Amino acid sequence: MTIYSHSRLSTFEQCPKKFKYKYLDKLKPEIEKTIETHLGSAVHKTLEWIYTSVKEIKPDLRIDNIISKYTEEWQKGFSENILIVKKQFTARDYFNKGVQFLVDYYSKHSPFKDGTIACEKGILIELNGGECKIQGFIDRIVYNLETGEYEIHDYKTGNLLPKQEHLDKERQLALYSIAIKEIYGKDREVLLVWHFLAHNKKMFSKRTNSQLENLKKETIELIKKVESAKEFPRNKSALCNWCEYKNICFSEEMKEKEK
Repeated sequence: MTIYSHSRLSTFEQCPKKFKYKYLDKLKPEIEKTIETHLGSAVHKTLEWIYTSVKEIKPDLRIDNIISKYTEEWQKGFSENILIVKKQFTARDYFNKGVQFLVDYYSKHSPFKDGTIACEKGILIELNGGECKIQGFIDRIVYNLETGEYEIHDYKTGNLLPKQEHLDKERQLALYSIAIKEIYGKDREVLLVWHFLAHNKKMFSKRTNSQLENLKKETIELIKKVESAKEFPRNKSALCNWCEYKNICFSEEMKEKEK
């Protein structure tokens, strides 16, 4: 049985050709990651370290220590060959962007004692009697003592700031809230929280149990569509510039045109 993820389903929706390369053909990508992906990983790991450290008796979470941890995470996976699509920026520019994210986050959230109960929590959701399974990792789970709500926190390091109506239809955290309700109780209130770090802004959304039941049905239908697919057309968009299969796809397209 194939276990799906939000990322796997989104890839199919975004570009069926990329889905085929990645999940069916299992092609090794020419581009392992972009500078944006690297930035996101370093910031996420640093924030995870912060909230894990809070559980220590006297955590030393001064901003200089946080930036040192971020620098360490940045250097771990950095390569001079990393793809930078926006040529007007350098790797140093992206590194500094991450520093600013963390400085802003520190100013707003220190001393980080908000009821966090888990970081990078793995979840597995069974749909349609176990015929469909969705897995994922929640950046951070909070139990808010003041509101009695569980909160699912997600960090975003991109420049996009979506409209509220988009977040109210967003699938990933909504799916995660199904898992939280299965663990802590269906009638528990779950708040979805996005941290848009480039804008130093938090945005929120909620789902009713009825909406989550509809989401389950929609997700099952999408999985059936994926599994029954026979054609995998390429979907050209601005995102092609960041695609790890860009050159493979371009070469294949040229061969198709020559036929």
